[in-house]
Parts: sequence; C-alpha cells; structure tokens
Amino acid sequence: MSKINKCSRRNKIKFNDKKSKAMLVPRRKRREDKDIKIYLHFIPLEQVTQMKYLGIILDQKFKFKLHIRYAAERCTKLIHNMSRSTRMTWGLKNEAVATMYKGAILPLLMYGAPIWSEAMKYEHNRQNYVRVQRLINLKMARAYLTTSNEVLCILTGTTPIILKLEEVVKEYTFRD
Repeated sequence: MSKINKCSRRNKIKFNDKKSKAMLVPRRKRREDKDIKIYLHFIPLEQVTQMKYLGIILDQKFKFKLHIRYAAERCTKLIHNMSRSTRMTWGLKNEAVATMYKGAILPLLMYGAPIWSEAMKYEHNRQNYVRVQRLINLKMARAYLTTSNEVLCILTGTTPIILKLEEVVKEYTFRD
C-alpha cells in the first residue's frame, strides 16, 4: 500500500477511503487466515468477497455466476416492464420489440463477455441467458408458452444467445 500511496501522491490522485474495499483472491485452496487488514490513510478497508468493478461483478474465485445472474435478472425486469405495452392483439409491433432486444437487452447481456465467457461452460449459467432470450422471443413472436426455444429463435430470426455470445467473444479475440 505504501507504493500505491506514493504513486498516488506523485500523480496527484486521491483515493476515497469510504468507497475503497479490499478483496482477497487466493490462488490455492489451503486453509489460511482469510481476514487481512489493509489500511488506507490509517483507516482499515472493508474486506469483501465480491465487488462490482466497471459494471462486472467479480467474486474471489472469478466464477462470474453472480454477474450472469445479475444481468439476467436486470434484463428480465426490463422485458416485464416492456411487456406491459405488448399484448397478443394490441400494443407494440414486432419490429419495435426486436429493436428493443437488439438495442437494450443484447448489450446488457453481452457486456464484458470476453472476460466472463468461460463461465458459460456451466449449464446453470447458460440457462439464465436462454430464459431471458426465450422471454423476449415469446413477446416478439407473440407465441404460446409451449413453443420451444429453438422454434422461437427461427420465428423471430434471432441467433440463439449462446451462439451470439461465442460470436462476440471470437470477434473480440480476432481483433487483437
């Protein structure tokens, strides 16, 4: 911390000790004392097991389960709010719902995808995103709840969310 303090003074940067937190990221599964005391301006920093950094929720093991669940819940709330104006026989047209999906839902779901894409190898994480896409596809297609997810993707002309995620990650890695 002393090196960080010196560097911050040299560059005229001030850290807010009330907003600063500490998170221990262990490399091993050894049983050690997991409580550490880090001080900033002689004030101990709060130790946390997860934190939000640049819109991505990080945990100690970098599993990103919380981030994926948070993004899915946020999009689900957005879809439910939007669905008040989309009914079977009246309301927003399919094109408007598709525009909302491409302009609001997809960016929220794909934010920071190259960082946490490895977490999608777990089925429970994939299911969170598939549920969100199914919900918006039901609104776009104005279909029955018994319609399968694959058929909904075909009816609405959308790429399945897992394939879209892989595409975004490959595009990012290709640019580097």
